Amino acid sequence: MLINKSMERTGTAPSNFTRSLPSPESGLAQQSAKDPYAFEFLGLSGDVAERDLEQALMDRIVDTLRELGPGFAFVGRQVHFDVEGDDFYIDLSFFHVEQLRYIAIELKTGTFQPEYVGKLTFYVALVDDKLRRETHADTIGILICGAENDHTVRYALGGSDSPMAVSTYTYENLPAAERQALPAADELTAAFDQIGSNDIGE
Repeated sequence: MLINKSMERTGTAPSNFTRSLPSPESGLAQQSAKDPYAFEFLGLSGDVAERDLEQALMDRIVDTLRELGPGFAFVGRQVHFDVEGDDFYIDLSFFHVEQLRYIAIELKTGTFQPEYVGKLTFYVALVDDKLRRETHADTIGILICGAENDHTVRYALGGSDSPMAVSTYTYENLPAAERQALPAADELTAAFDQIGSNDIGE
């Protein structure tokens, strides 16, 4: 079943949550990160540009939220921050309504590079400072890339105090039964039209 396949990937992404967050918060944060993310519903194949991947995820926002998992609420794409005249944009921003935390997602279509952690660390700090309220849990970052070397990821995460996870995505075809569980195209279009007005800082 689709739910069972999804659960097998839940909480499996390499992260530094146990070191950077107290228990049981670290366990809850870990459950928000899958590996890999199954993006078959996007209808993409081969190499794609990061902007094209981002656009495809937004065009199929209902499926995207379903794949991210329960509790994710869409905040915006290319969320803009002005840091004393310097402009920065977070690819995708979500709020987890059960954990009461912001989640910053950075998309990379290539192989993971250690320097990506520094950029995501910066974005997590920005969200913590600009958006997070006292009642919110710590912001976490999730880097979703095309491929990763697990050892390189763990070394890179070991040097960061910001809570984050690194995951990959796949375009492998879903079984027929799982494809049938996805909503119809007209449902997705209607849902995306409803949230389109919430899109932040293109």
